[in-house]
Amino acid sequence: MPRFMTLIRIDEQAATGFESDPDFEKRMGALFEEITKAGVMLETAGLTPTSQGTRLSWNGGRIGCTDGPFTETKEVVGGYAILQCKDKAEALEWTRRFLTVHPDGWTVEAEVRQIDEAAQPPQA
Repeated sequence: MPRFMTLIRIDEQAATGFESDPDFEKRMGALFEEITKAGVMLETAGLTPTSQGTRLSWNGGRIGCTDGPFTETKEVVGGYAILQCKDKAEALEWTRRFLTVHPDGWTVEAEVRQIDEAAQPPQA
């Protein structure tokens, strides 16, 4: 079965002011339990703020290094999930359900992309 990576994008500046409703953690826990029991969730995690990150770049034959925070970026990847689904439609449905668990006042975006299994390095 194909694997999909879901990248969760947030406005890091606005996220500091988010207040969750009292049932948010309960709803998220129930969804994670369901998706895990279904054998779909392979891995998920939130990421630390960009202030704790470093970006590396390759340009003109040289490595560049920039420490966070990355103020020029409005939306950042705040977390990810790796799902194993029968097809993209199923991955999108689980991701829709993940998004709707969030409080109405939040802005959260998810990018769903299939993992290119053919591009994987050979196993030693």
